[in-house]
Amino acid sequence: MTDGTTVLAEDAVWAEPEPTALLILADGTVIEGRGIGATGHAVGEVCFNTAMTGYQEILTDPSYAGQIITFTFPHIGNVGTNDEDIETVNMAGASGVRGCVIKTDITNPSNYRALKHFDAWLRARGIIGIAGVDTRALTALIRDKGMPNAVIAHASDAVFDRAALTAEAAGWPGLVGMDLAPEVTTGQSFRWDETTWAWNEGFGRQEAPRYKVVAVDYGIKRNILRLLAEAGCAVTVLPATATGADILAHEPDGVFLSNGPGDPAATGEYAVPAIRAVIEADVPLFGICLGHQLLGIALGGETRKMHQGHHGANHPVKDLTTGKVEITSMNHGFAVDSASLPGSIEETHVSLFDGSNCGLKVKDKPIFSVQYHPEASPGPQDSHYLFTRFVNMIRARKGEEALPEQG
Repeated sequence: MTDGTTVLAEDAVWAEPEPTALLILADGTVIEGRGIGATGHAVGEVCFNTAMTGYQEILTDPSYAGQIITFTFPHIGNVGTNDEDIETVNMAGASGVRGCVIKTDITNPSNYRALKHFDAWLRARGIIGIAGVDTRALTALIRDKGMPNAVIAHASDAVFDRAALTAEAAGWPGLVGMDLAPEVTTGQSFRWDETTWAWNEGFGRQEAPRYKVVAVDYGIKRNILRLLAEAGCAVTVLPATATGADILAHEPDGVFLSNGPGDPAATGEYAVPAIRAVIEADVPLFGICLGHQLLGIALGGETRKMHQGHHGANHPVKDLTTGKVEITSMNHGFAVDSASLPGSIEETHVSLFDGSNCGLKVKDKPIFSVQYHPEASPGPQDSHYLFTRFVNMIRARKGEEALPEQG
């Protein structure tokens, strides 16, 4: 070849790289891609999240336990990871998320807060990932057919037992009837005093709390605890299995029911009796996410599995008590059936996407809850006022003047 051209042999073939990761749906659909994060395989329910930012907070949110997260935003990992945006209370603890699915290969981080490459962070936390997936097509599938059970697998040598992985995906029972709170709750009670993050200052400390609050941990996020502390609360966190007597023994001014994963009907087997004891004691009560669903059951309502769930940081919700619309952060695959609520319960918030229940309150008691995540992290801060609403219920019991509710 003296003319500088390259000639391929007649028997040469175009070499396609072998896939190093698979996402195998329960119906046998196989999606191939490039492996990222930890190696191995895990089974879970595939959902999609529409947030454009906050992938680190999302992947450390215990509410995602048992799920494989598909990010609809194509560029995930570009700003790296850090030690401040983790939402599990135990910084090193696993959130229970089973895997993540992304479209574009991870680039080198470009952010002044980045401490570690996203791929290395996934490996360190034991999260299996797959890149190179048409996430728009996968999202459309979930929209049309609902959230499928699946196995996500990553093998650096591209060797998979596809038949066994397919059988595992098909055989997994799914989240209905599954109690996952024990996987993510604290093992023992603890106190919390860290407050919210401020520019160039980091996180603060609540040094002069005025109200005693017990938070029941079904999979609580750090930013919820920070906002409770910011609102003037001395917070004691108890495990998900805490009884009504355990909670009331702390003589709290208020009780908080946290977010968490799994089927609320299953967790309610032990959580609902404890919540009813608090209701009977007439202590101000505030619930979020799974805590909202458990409160709904304790008040006589029912919950149902959703078709595709709500997962994102851009969900419009109307506050029926004020008439305002707020953009919220959501993560739930079960919902309170508003038609099942007794007459003593008022629906306070509704989703403007599908009209599903997003909030309730008891008409004659200081008790309310919301389905979405007012603490955001990630997401907008429109709903921070709800922590003030909770504190105002406590203040009213003490004969104190109400504080203005601010978003």
